[in-house]
Formats: sequence, C-alpha cells, structure tokens
Amino acid sequence: ASSAASNAARTKTHPCFTCGACSSAARLHLPIAPRCNLSCNYCLRKYDCPNESRPGVTTAVLTPEQALERFLQVKRDMPNLTVVGIAGPGDSLANPEATFRTLELIRREDPEITFCMSTNGLALPEFVEDMRRVGVSHATVTINAVDPAIGAQIYRYAEYRGGRYTGETAAALLLANQMAGLRALTRAGIVCKVNTVMLKGINDAHIPRVVETVRDLGAELTNIMQLIPVKGSVFENLPLVSNKELMNLRKSCEPTLRQMYHCKQCRADAVGLLGDDRSIDYRPPAAAQPAQEAPATPVARGIRIAVASKTGATVDQHFGQTDQFYIYESDGAAARYLETRSVSRYCHGMDNCGSGKTGRMDGILAAVEDCKGVLALRIGQSPLEKLQQKGIRVFTLYETVDKAVNEAAKALCG
Repeated sequence: ASSAASNAARTKTHPCFTCGACSSAARLHLPIAPRCNLSCNYCLRKYDCPNESRPGVTTAVLTPEQALERFLQVKRDMPNLTVVGIAGPGDSLANPEATFRTLELIRREDPEITFCMSTNGLALPEFVEDMRRVGVSHATVTINAVDPAIGAQIYRYAEYRGGRYTGETAAALLLANQMAGLRALTRAGIVCKVNTVMLKGINDAHIPRVVETVRDLGAELTNIMQLIPVKGSVFENLPLVSNKELMNLRKSCEPTLRQMYHCKQCRADAVGLLGDDRSIDYRPPAAAQPAQEAPATPVARGIRIAVASKTGATVDQHFGQTDQFYIYESDGAAARYLETRSVSRYCHGMDNCGSGKTGRMDGILAAVEDCKGVLALRIGQSPLEKLQQKGIRVFTLYETVDKAVNEAAKALCG
C-alpha cells in the first residue's frame, strides 16, 4: 500500500504521466542504450544526430559513469528535476548492463528521484524483477498492434536470445513478450503507459483494440502518436494522419483508458521541461578541428532565412506554433540578425489546425516571401507544400540558430 501511494505521488510530478506537471517538473533522458533488438519500419538506426527532435536520436551515447555526471550536473542546474528516464537511443532492455548500472549509480546519490524506462517490450519479461530492484516506478511500453498479421507490416525483424525472426513469427513473439511483460509490470506495482504510433492504413483502425487490450493488462495511460517520417526508413513516404484524425482517435479511446494529449516525442537525450528541451546546453564539446591555412571562402551572400524559435537562440519551435520569425542573413560563414516579424499562429490547438487556415498561411507566406529558407523544429505537410510552391526550402532540425542558419545557407547554394 505504501509503495502504491509513493508511486501515485511520483506520478503527479512526472510530466509524461501528468499534464499538470509539464510546466513545473523537469525530466532527464540519459542516452546510454545504443543497441536495439527490434527493427521497426518507421525507424532508422542512425541515432548520433544532433539536429532532429524525435525519439531515437542523441548527440552522443554516454557510459553509466558519464550518465551519472550528467545527472549531477542537471540536478545542480535544475532543482525542479523529478524524473530520470532511459529512452534509448536504442532499447533500454537490449542494453541491460548499461541501463541497470546507470540507475544503480544514480540511486546511490539520490534515493528520491523517480526512475522511468521505455522499451519495446521484447525482452521485458526477464527484466521486470531487475526494474523493481533498482526502483523503477514508471515504464512506457511501445505496442503498435495486438494482431501478429498487423505487426508483421510494422516490424522487419526481431532479435531474441541469439535468433532473428521475421514476419508474423517475429510479430507474434514480440506480442507475447509485450503482453507478459506488461502484466508483470503492473502486478509489480510499476505504473505503465503504452505508446502506439498511428500508421495510416496499417494500424489506425486497429488501435482501439490495442487500447482495450492494454487496459485489461493494467496500463494506466495510452499515448497515441503521429508518425515522424524518417528519411531512409521503410515508412519514410507513408501518408500521415492529420492532427484531426489523431485527436478524434484519442477522444474515441478516452472512455476506454486515459489518453495522453501532450506528448512531445522527445529525444533520447532530452533535458528540462517537456515543452522546453535544453539538451543542446549539455552536448559534449565538439572535437577540435585541424587548423586551416586560410579562411574558407563564403559560399553565398545575402541569403535570407526565417527561423521559428522561442527565444532566438535555438531552432526549437514547431512551424505551426510560432507567432514570430527571426529573420537572418547569411553568406554561409557568418549569420547576421536582421529583424523579427510577427505572424498569426498557423495552429491554435489540435482541433483548429491545418485545413481551412488559408488566411493565416497567406500572412505567413507574405512575411517570409523574401527568404530562401525557413528553419523550424517540425512542420506539417500542408504548410510545407505551400512554402515549397513559393520556392522556399524548409529545414527541420534542432540546433543553435547561428549554426543552423549558416548550414542552411550553404545548402541553398549547393
């Protein structure tokens, strides 16, 4: 009973499990798990990327000792740190030694911090006891299908106990372990959330059955997410569900099980508040570059670029959520700030975004018409196409503004 009460209290300060904690509770993802035991068609195992903001990417993979140092640094910087999570960049339980060593080191320093782990569930049944032993109180399991025929369309292969499995065999093995693992987690008193990627034409009509199944196994929350297309993955050109389709599905599943509406689909090295990632401040220093005999010749002059940014320091704003663009000019070597231009926000919540926003988009196009490029954390398909039709190239990334502007200018002149 005391454990259940403790976990309930932790849930209130876990920003992924309680929306009310988003603006006050910071979390830290430690990227110590590079290996993965499952090949998903929406994923590409290229994780060492500083410029994308999505699950499965990080600037660097840390050792458990380095992870402890980062935890201590972030704890000093952020007194509101409440949660330490292991979310990749591969699968936490495909890297059990590093995962549990990291949590053991941190627990010695801080007996109160909340531990959270994310996993695809393939190896889950054999590690539930270890999770309980090190004090994991919250877990997220990604379950995209509870029918092997559908799962076979989502996964290329599963690697389990020295064997590689494909097709429905892989999907059935994964499903059996996910079900057994989720049941074991909830029986152990670990609070569970289930993530599901909504894939148009594949599992979108099947997701209500997923939600019913995980509810019956004791999950407390489901998070239905949009696909983030990854270039080079099998699903890079899969049609995306709209924000309205996503929201309608969440609302239809709400009577079955509580839904998460505030997911930011964070990086494996995310730091800070859910809506204000500061992982860029904790990147390892770049390796020293060899000296050049002469400065590089600028590749262009006078290229104007519009930046969606919350503060002007980092490209960290979704295109549809920005109400101002920072306008820069770059020759590829040096970025120069020109001005800030206000616009009407393209999206005003999930129910009021996308179609029918012609007037707002026209205003945005007028504001950036002299720019050759737009930088944003993410962008929807409709505004992307409208910018491209105007000859404006869009770069989606997470980076400091000066560096991003210069790199974009180089690309525009390539």
